[in-house]
Amino acid sequence: MSAIPLIDIGANLTNRRFATDLDEVMARAREAGVAHIVITGTSENASRDALQLAQQHPGFMSATAGVHPHDARHWHSESADRLAELLSEPEVVAVGECGLDFNRDFSPRDQQLTCFEAQLQLAVELQKPVFLHQRDAHAAFLALLKKYRSQLKGAVVHCFTGATNELREYLELDCHIGITGWLCDPKRGADLRVQVRDIPVDRLMIETDAPYLTPKNLTQKPKNNRNEPALLPVVLEALAECRGESVEVLAEHTVRTSRAFFGLGN
Repeated sequence: MSAIPLIDIGANLTNRRFATDLDEVMARAREAGVAHIVITGTSENASRDALQLAQQHPGFMSATAGVHPHDARHWHSESADRLAELLSEPEVVAVGECGLDFNRDFSPRDQQLTCFEAQLQLAVELQKPVFLHQRDAHAAFLALLKKYRSQLKGAVVHCFTGATNELREYLELDCHIGITGWLCDPKRGADLRVQVRDIPVDRLMIETDAPYLTPKNLTQKPKNNRNEPALLPVVLEALAECRGESVEVLAEHTVRTSRAFFGLGN
């Protein structure tokens, strides 16, 4: 385990699967060496809850505010103003989770595109970085991202699991890349285990995406297979192994990069 305090750049701690034992989850995270957690906002309500949770744990938590493509069907004329109010709070460090998901299409694609572009515009206006989601929508996602990238303060493609050409195009746009426990799945993560070698260390961050993407290489499976921030060191260790780097050095780099990207200070 790394001696460097780690930063989890994406955890869905407002998810109902944490409703009954969140204090214990946070205690385990601290014990595992997680020094800071960025709570993901996925809807107006979830973003508000994420802010409230971050405010209750100053220094240990921050939040994002955004509307996930799954919830794009709920985007309306006042959504941008409501997100802007949340983003004015110091604990809210990025716009998102936003993007496109053409895999499940829980929201119509035209609404996803409208919702995504509106949030890119908001990020430009407020000069906040964006926390991005893309699944099976690379071409449309890249086109919109290219349109605004030069005006964006920063962009991280969260939970990257895409093809090699997608990674190359994101890096060409000076995007950061978030790596999760997908890397720990010997089957689904096989390509990613090779791809992570090509990510510049100053563009690389780690996350759990808890309660999702529980690492598959755990010898002892967590209750209900729920992922949590305490398992972030597992992601770090797998990443270090794949890159042939020291766990301690890689931890230091990911922490420095995360602090700079989200403006977290020391």
